[in-house]
Order: sequence, then structure tokens, then C-alpha cells
Amino acid sequence: MRHEVVEQLISHKLIVIIRVKDPSDIEGIVQCMSDAGVLAVEVTSNTPGYEMAITQLRQQFPHMLIGAGTVTDHRIAKRAIKAGAQFLVTPNTNEAIVRHAHALDVPVVMGAMTPTDIVDASQFNADIIKLFPAGPMGANYLQALAQGPFLDTYFFPVGGIDASNIDAWFDSGASGVGIGGSLAQPVYSPQQAEQLTRNVSEIVAKINAKELTRKAS
Repeated sequence: MRHEVVEQLISHKLIVIIRVKDPSDIEGIVQCMSDAGVLAVEVTSNTPGYEMAITQLRQQFPHMLIGAGTVTDHRIAKRAIKAGAQFLVTPNTNEAIVRHAHALDVPVVMGAMTPTDIVDASQFNADIIKLFPAGPMGANYLQALAQGPFLDTYFFPVGGIDASNIDAWFDSGASGVGIGGSLAQPVYSPQQAEQLTRNVSEIVAKINAKELTRKAS
């Protein structure tokens, strides 16, 4: 299961991050993600009721990968996996999380910023490196890492990525991206749902077009 999930994440190249104050908003957001072609979402652990949300989303959207985000220690990892999380995403570099998750055949997208963080996460056997926070560092920083000392590393930058700059991140060596913020806002009307689905579809289309170009070159 773990390796299959990793392959799916890398193939799809997009994880949408859901962090809301009201858990009742989650289903509507994920429905828009599904309608737009998104196949992987994470519900952050600082979202109220995130465990129940993960369990419910697994039932309501069986074709999607449902993960847990903001997993900062093994206790959160344990609760998230028990709730049904199919992958974990961390903001930090923590070996205990990887050990616990891998023992249960669950992959980890591990947060790292510096070269030392990246080496540590790799030595801990993290499945994907979440470059975080990526926005303040910029795509050139990723390029220096991904096209320099870390050629064989799967990087998913997170932070400050949107439709206007996503191409630059992939050109710089991203294997995928994580996007939250405006891409995962609550919807309270059919019009808002339509607009959110349209916005997310634009991101998905850009990613698919970039992948087609890469394969053709």
C-alpha cells in the first residue's frame, strides 16, 4: 500500500491542503476538488474534528487519497492513521513519525527546509520531501537543490504556490506541489462551488500540460 500511494501522489503531482475552522465546510471543499480532478487531499491536524473528517472522507470519496497534514509528532501520526489517513504530511523533520507510519505501511511526505533537513529526512526514509516553507525561498532555491546535490529526491514544495507561478516550480525540479489557502476555501453557494472548481481545474490543467510537455521532450 505505501509504495502504491507514493506512486499515485507522484503521478498526480498535487496535494490540496485543507485547513478550516469549521469542519462542516470540509465536505463541500473536497467535492469541488473531486469535481476538478484532484485525487489527493490532506486535512491538517489543527482543523477541528480532523480525525472524524478523515474517516468520513474515506467513505464519501473512495477514489481519492485522503491524508493528514501538520503531523508534528508520532502521537498525531498514530491518531491520524487510526482515523484512516492514507498518507501523512509533516511541517518538520521527525524520525519517529516515519518509523511509526512505515510500520503500518503508510507513507510520509516530510517537511524539510535546509540541505541538512533534507539529508536527515532521506536517511529517515521519508517517501517524499516537502520543501517548506517554499514561498519565501523561491523556485531558484528548489532548483539549486533538485538540480544540484539532490538529483534523485522527490520534492513537493509547499507555500506560496498558485496558478501564476506553478510552472516555475515544476521547471525548477518539483515532482509535485502542495497547495492550500485560496484553493481550499469554504463554499456556501452553488456559484462559489462553481468558481472554486474552475480555479482548481485551472491548476490541474496546468500540471497535466506540463507533464505532457515533459514526456514529449
